[in-house]
Amino acid sequence: MKIAMIGTGYVGLVSGVCFSDFGHDVICVDKLPEKIAQLERGEVPIYEPGLDAVMERNVAAGRLSFTTDLAAAVDGADAVFIAVGTPTRRGDGHADLTYVMAAAEDIAEALTGYAVVVTKSTVPVGTNRKVEAVIRAANPEAQFDVASNPEFLREGAAIDDFMKPDRVVVGVESERAKAVMGDIYRPLFLREFPVVYTDLESAEMIKYAANAFLATKISFINEIAALCERVGADVKSVAKGIGLDGRIGNKFLHAGPGYGGSCFPKDTSALARIGQEHGVPQRITETVIEVNEAIKRRMIDKLLDLCGGSVNGKTIAVMGVTFKPETDDMRDAPSLTIVPALVGGGANVRVCDPQGLREGKTLLPGVTWVDDAYEAATDADIVVILTEWNEFRALDLARLAGGMAAPVMADLRNVYDRDSVLAAGFTQYVGVGR
Repeated sequence: MKIAMIGTGYVGLVSGVCFSDFGHDVICVDKLPEKIAQLERGEVPIYEPGLDAVMERNVAAGRLSFTTDLAAAVDGADAVFIAVGTPTRRGDGHADLTYVMAAAEDIAEALTGYAVVVTKSTVPVGTNRKVEAVIRAANPEAQFDVASNPEFLREGAAIDDFMKPDRVVVGVESERAKAVMGDIYRPLFLREFPVVYTDLESAEMIKYAANAFLATKISFINEIAALCERVGADVKSVAKGIGLDGRIGNKFLHAGPGYGGSCFPKDTSALARIGQEHGVPQRITETVIEVNEAIKRRMIDKLLDLCGGSVNGKTIAVMGVTFKPETDDMRDAPSLTIVPALVGGGANVRVCDPQGLREGKTLLPGVTWVDDAYEAATDADIVVILTEWNEFRALDLARLAGGMAAPVMADLRNVYDRDSVLAAGFTQYVGVGR
């Protein structure tokens, strides 16, 4: 199959690279010449474990290429994927479809034969109908079908998620489009991974409903964690006890400083707006959003309490600022709320993160970036574990404590056991929900 992937952001690049690894001929398109030049040099503009190797392999095989020429990429393509950004629109919380509709117009002008135009970007219900209308208006003679094919990639594990998915969701309305999508995903079908065919609206809704549900589990366990702290329970034991119930499951039941990233914040916000516009308020989702913001503020209060009510003049070592491990993504990371509050309170903040510097140096002004965790903690009054990178899961706690001015730990990811931390020389340990 010949595939054109419009957009080389996180979703577009990962999807394009993985489709080429299926054996398809893929051309990835972006309007930024410098980005295409970077990709042609073999440089991956995002941090995603394993992506560079898969990209290099398929470029060498001649199945994967990059261009700024959308028309050339679309010409003769069996499928054209729209994988551009849909950021939260300022003012109303809705998904901004500017880039999606612009891509649809460009595709309309470039179509030379039948193709399936596939929306892979996360879009509100009804967007694929709008994409179809835009293409029809711009090119009434165009031969095409639209399809909805939402992504379910976890940053840090995207290659594995694409190659071994829980399911593939495809919204189509014609047998011809279904056949094309079936050929594209044939390698997964042959290995018996579930492929769910449905209508356009259901496919669009599945993406939002899935992310809202996962975000709900996170906010739920964080509220339970707050209650555990008051009544003397341990949220890790509670999460294990309820997670062993097959109806609940143990995933996304890890208490911490709240969710962030490129998906959950914008998708829960968009779902809430969709519900309001259709007169069906999504009250659970709206509450999930409120709880998540409150959790971040509660983490700030926790740190203030550890510092005697004020961080002014304190040296604080922060371990991890990306929204999760194994990514360089800072979008809506809890650190973007917590760290500025510390800096604003007069603290001297040192940050250590394996991949956070590229984005963080702009997003977190006023902090000092340090490559080594022990160096960051030297003479510090408190060490804060904010992102559970593997580098921070096996620290020499005695060494860490020995170099600090006041060996105090705020473990906002519950990485360590309290007794082990205190035995290593720390005078105080505070986790979440414990």
